[in-house]
Amino acid sequence: MKLDVIKLDGKKAGSVDLGEDIFGLEPRADILHRVVRWQRNKAQAGTHKVKTRSETSYSTKKIYRQKGTGGARHGDRNAPIFRKGGIYKGPTPRSHAHDLPKKFRKLGLKHALSSKAATGNLVILDEATSDGKTGALAKQVKELGWNRALIIDGTVDAGFAQAASNLNGVDILPSMGANVYDILKSDTLVITKAGVEALEARLK
Repeated sequence: MKLDVIKLDGKKAGSVDLGEDIFGLEPRADILHRVVRWQRNKAQAGTHKVKTRSETSYSTKKIYRQKGTGGARHGDRNAPIFRKGGIYKGPTPRSHAHDLPKKFRKLGLKHALSSKAATGNLVILDEATSDGKTGALAKQVKELGWNRALIIDGTVDAGFAQAASNLNGVDILPSMGANVYDILKSDTLVITKAGVEALEARLK
């Protein structure tokens, strides 16, 4: 697969050959769904917690006598049946992460890249460098028509990262940080030539 390479000013800078085994696959929604679900579950905090019967702040004294009241038999106010009593089988801190084989995660990344190439939302950039001025980069991004763009580079340039840090809708990742969720979430996927080489080396 051959794509044109552009510069930040919109001018052409040659072309690049993309591997069919990474950018030319038929995207499969089931694979992408499984990888995104693995990613989001792993990122979930899992810190939700309620107080159990042993943690609520009531006296443990028996609230009334066992027999003769005509009511149900109770020990103390911490019982789950009472208002502000302990919660029975409520959530406790835990990890929501589950396992997914490395080969499958790698396959998911290939399908995510292929989906952007198939829909024409993949842009190959010559290099992502800047003098650190946000205004100049914002103008270039607007002229290129990038909306919710994810830029992947081999090694992120410090000046470019500084210039893009205040731009709404522009995210930057090094090639090692490229992931399925962020790629699918973006409208335009921008990869530098160095980023393409790094991704192809990573996904061999």
